[in-house]
Amino acid sequence: MGVAIRRAGAADREDVIRLLDAALVHDPVSSWVFPEEEHRLRTHRALMGAFLDIALDEGYVDITEDGAAVALWWSVPAGPHGDDGGAIEAEAEREDGPALLRRAVDPGNERVEVIGRLTEAIHPTDRPHEYLHLIAVHPGRQGEGLGTALVTSVLDRCDRDGLHAYLEASNARSRDLYARLGFTFMGTTLDLPDGPPMWPMWREPRA
Repeated sequence: MGVAIRRAGAADREDVIRLLDAALVHDPVSSWVFPEEEHRLRTHRALMGAFLDIALDEGYVDITEDGAAVALWWSVPAGPHGDDGGAIEAEAEREDGPALLRRAVDPGNERVEVIGRLTEAIHPTDRPHEYLHLIAVHPGRQGEGLGTALVTSVLDRCDRDGLHAYLEASNARSRDLYARLGFTFMGTTLDLPDGPPMWPMWREPRA
């Protein structure tokens, strides 16, 4: 039996933020952005809320019908203004997106801004693509294939429409999972300063 997936909306906001927070608060990248655990437990939710609001306004959010897994996506056009998910709505074209995000979430934390700048710098701009910004599965439901179902539902559309896909894997386990789904490591890791690596991965559409 397949996994039922629907498009999330504003009514799902609080539930999705709780899920993102619970699933990703101990992720290596989140732990780097907020190295002090007590501060992370207080502030990580605000960053997840900011990312979700951007996705609801500028991208799209897929969620399993039971609310156990969610994925935040953007359709990125070719050209120098492709959005890396660190910008806040259309203001990114007029102001500094990573700085805006830092100001909105955690003004005293330079790393909120740094990670936006670093991911923006490596984001491919030569071809339109679907960008998987975040994916989260409830800690008690991991290993059931829910994340794979969310990703493959979009990749099936990419294959039908001839679209590329891109993401940055935040740990070796997810990197290996994405490789099985057809993503290829782009050759150079994004090494966060004094922190963990991220793996930029690209997927060509399958015939």
